[in-house]
Amino acid sequence: MAYQQPALPYAENALEPHISAKTIGFHYGKHHAAYVNNFNNLVTGTPFDSMSIEEVICTTAGDAQKIGVFNNGAQAWNHSFYWNCLSANGGGKPSGELAAKIDGDFGSFDKFVEELKAAAATQFGSGWAWLVLDNGTLKVVKTGNAQTPITSGQTPLLCVDVWEHAYYLDYQNRRPDYVAATIENLLNWKFAEENYQSAK
Repeated sequence: MAYQQPALPYAENALEPHISAKTIGFHYGKHHAAYVNNFNNLVTGTPFDSMSIEEVICTTAGDAQKIGVFNNGAQAWNHSFYWNCLSANGGGKPSGELAAKIDGDFGSFDKFVEELKAAAATQFGSGWAWLVLDNGTLKVVKTGNAQTPITSGQTPLLCVDVWEHAYYLDYQNRRPDYVAATIENLLNWKFAEENYQSAK
């Protein structure tokens, strides 16, 4: 059963001026689509074909013989998750239970933002910065390349993509500027709250 690339939850130009329609066009239409196509081609006709993409990712993690399946599956999943982490009406601060949890686990919302920005800016090479729930505690983690927190039993609430294709057309080598613009203006706290409520 082929994995379907979910529809983009907004128009390609919806995140401007922070992320351009051109970037979304290449990122979603080319990079993400390629991961989905590669993953489907690799699993068709194998036992993985009847498994959910999450099951395939967790089953193949750390298996050098299945690195292609893992990389393309995890990148397909990570990107599907990432698009929902962004919103034209995003940014600002969360409210309700998640806001209180962030204050409790990080000390303050500002401390959390500082940690997320640092994780995203200092991830060497390609990768991701995440807000996760780990055994009942909120944490900021970063993963390299296609790695994803779901293989560690952590529940992702939000993420920032720091592969160069996520920002280079708009920001060139100024990754910290892209990270700041995304966190301050685009993070979808409604999505994060839904993930938190489902996971706790």
